[in-house]
Amino acid sequence: MNTLFKRLTNYFLIGTFAFIPIVVILQIVIFIKNVFSDIFQFVYGYWDNYLITVSIFSTSFILLTYVGYRLTKVEGSWIIALIDNIINRIPFLNSIYRVTKKIVNMFSGHEQKQAREVVFTEYPKEDVWVPAYVTNKEKEMYILFIPTSPNPTSGFTVIVHESKIIKSKMNIEEATSFIISVGVDCHYLDDLQKLSPKKH
Repeated sequence: MNTLFKRLTNYFLIGTFAFIPIVVILQIVIFIKNVFSDIFQFVYGYWDNYLITVSIFSTSFILLTYVGYRLTKVEGSWIIALIDNIINRIPFLNSIYRVTKKIVNMFSGHEQKQAREVVFTEYPKEDVWVPAYVTNKEKEMYILFIPTSPNPTSGFTVIVHESKIIKSKMNIEEATSFIISVGVDCHYLDDLQKLSPKKH
């Protein structure tokens, strides 16, 4: 009886863990739905007219799609350029805006090429390797952002010499997946061979 109970409990836990990724996705979908719902209610509450509300949302969708197209295909949008120009004239806010934009662009793929590079570096001590995003580079010095698992949005910014890094074949999306999955989702096993002590 005790063995049967343990077996059933084990199956239950395995089944529960199998649904965790689905629950996480559902939570994200529900969060986005609630955000749009709140915005819709706010706009409708202001105008008190469904036609105007739907028109505003449709125009916003078309505008955002157009901006996304311009940024992807043409690498520029006069709307964003105008907003940049206005905010850059505002003290204090311009610094926050510029830094935030660089971070967002790095993860979305619109930043400079080196910001899309993933490397390995020894941190917090020798022979302990971690993946890092290259955020900037000056000659032989690399500025790296070392994300933490399982939340890649938190981490550490370090400056290291080029000799202290090993380049990876992973792109930033694959590295993020590797970090979130705490190493379970590893795309390039060849990268791990580079970290062997004999390669030092």
